[in-house]
Amino acid sequence: MRLSLFAAALCLPAVSFAAGSDDSTPPTPTKTTTDCSDGQVWDAATESCVAPKESRLDEDTLYQAVREFAYAGDYIGARGALAAMPDQNDDRVLTYMGFTARKVGNIDEAMMFYAKALAQNPDNLLARSYMGQGYVETGDIKLARAELTEIRTRGGRGNWPELSLRMAIEKGAGYAY
Repeated sequence: MRLSLFAAALCLPAVSFAAGSDDSTPPTPTKTTTDCSDGQVWDAATESCVAPKESRLDEDTLYQAVREFAYAGDYIGARGALAAMPDQNDDRVLTYMGFTARKVGNIDEAMMFYAKALAQNPDNLLARSYMGQGYVETGDIKLARAELTEIRTRGGRGNWPELSLRMAIEKGAGYAY
């Protein structure tokens, strides 16, 4: 297994996966992270940086901003874009909230968000992977392996959530890009 994990890791650039995404392509930096500041998001319609809550940005634009912020390590910016989402109980929003909480060191809050995401959608493999990585970070490998088993049982064998959790268990630390 170690060899196949190593071989899989060689096939993937170390920074190829961003928060909350099954997409293997890093987000392309936009004016959100190159020109805007203080958690503002680029609004193509107005050609200006806007506060996420005060804007009329659609959910897809906000999710892309969350992903871009998270990839850039701006978890506060990501949280601001998440706060503008109309459905705060959407499992994807909850997963991102957990991810950002975990990345700033608040494991308890992260686990609460992952649990809420999984209550909304037990098949949210990314939430399971991130929760498992949280368990790895706290030293609870048994619970991390239980999440890995759930991912596989729910059809996630060979996908990013499974691979990233396997790598975290293997190296004893959550995945960082």
